[in-house]
Amino acid sequence: MDELHLTSSVFVGHSMSGMIGCIASIKRPQLFSRLIFVGSSPRYINTDDYEGGFDGAAINNMMSSIESDYGNWTSSFAKLLVDNNDPLSIEHYFKCLKSMNPEFVLPLAKAIFRSDERETLEKVTTPCTIVQVKNDLVVPNSVAYYMQKKIKGETTVGFVNADRHYPQLTAPLELIHVLSRVLGFEI
Repeated sequence: MDELHLTSSVFVGHSMSGMIGCIASIKRPQLFSRLIFVGSSPRYINTDDYEGGFDGAAINNMMSSIESDYGNWTSSFAKLLVDNNDPLSIEHYFKCLKSMNPEFVLPLAKAIFRSDERETLEKVTTPCTIVQVKNDLVVPNSVAYYMQKKIKGETTVGFVNADRHYPQLTAPLELIHVLSRVLGFEI
């Protein structure tokens, strides 16, 4: 961003990359005019007072599956994250997962699914929009409201009427519609 002399940028982050945007906005707030999170979560594991989407055992089982049978895991994970009514998007995501080097997937999955960035939210002062899929099996709707409550900057929540975790694949027009309203342009 420095090299391009960008300031007052709008950051759009999906899933865990939303938390990367939070961290960047804390370190360099002058670079961002708004953060937009699509299906983002600061933590994916449930605790006594937080619904993250998975219990610890489910995450441990996922890690074991990645390690022991990567091919089978890619197929089941694609079906978990992408709307089953969209077989082309499932196939696209499956191919993306299969193309990844399994040696790097396990450490990446551990970093994502075992992370806890809840305390980061309270340091975010940049205005935010949280775009939540109505039926996301990975990030429950309660996470969007949790984030809205914890973020210090002005924060709104909007919903995309879609299933699963990838509205950019399965409901792109509705997602674009939501983003256009947030960004103030018509399509």
